[in-house]
Amino acid sequence: MSRSKSFALPGNRNGNAEQAGFTLIEMMIVVVIIGILAAIAYPNYGEYVKRGNRTEGQALLSDASARQERYFSQNNVYVTDNAKIGDLGLSLRPGNKSPTDKYVFSISKENTDGGYTLTATQQFNDTKCGNLTLNARGERGITATGASASDCWR
Repeated sequence: MSRSKSFALPGNRNGNAEQAGFTLIEMMIVVVIIGILAAIAYPNYGEYVKRGNRTEGQALLSDASARQERYFSQNNVYVTDNAKIGDLGLSLRPGNKSPTDKYVFSISKENTDGGYTLTATQQFNDTKCGNLTLNARGERGITATGASASDCWR
């Protein structure tokens, strides 16, 4: 006597040839769930990237401020002219751009006390904080009205 063998599809023990796979409804539910997660995550990711870019501008201004004080201790005057930014020894690209081109750096003279204001002009459409500023008194500022300076400088 010979016995005949039956072959089963994977996951099917009784040998019936049933369809295996996903239905269209199941696929649509997965697509909707992924869409909802993406709609929540993308705006948060964009703000996270901008906050990281702001950190670069803050570091640039803090470094420039420290170099201004060093320059003042040696020359008894601050650098207040954009043409003389190179005297501070900052590592800027042509056009006074930050190494990643996310900011353009500038210096202006404060008329009241002979100090200076450093400005990092953003190049990545940051409407919440705008440009970052730091003056000789250590006062931090922003040019936009979407948030407070303390929120943008943290």
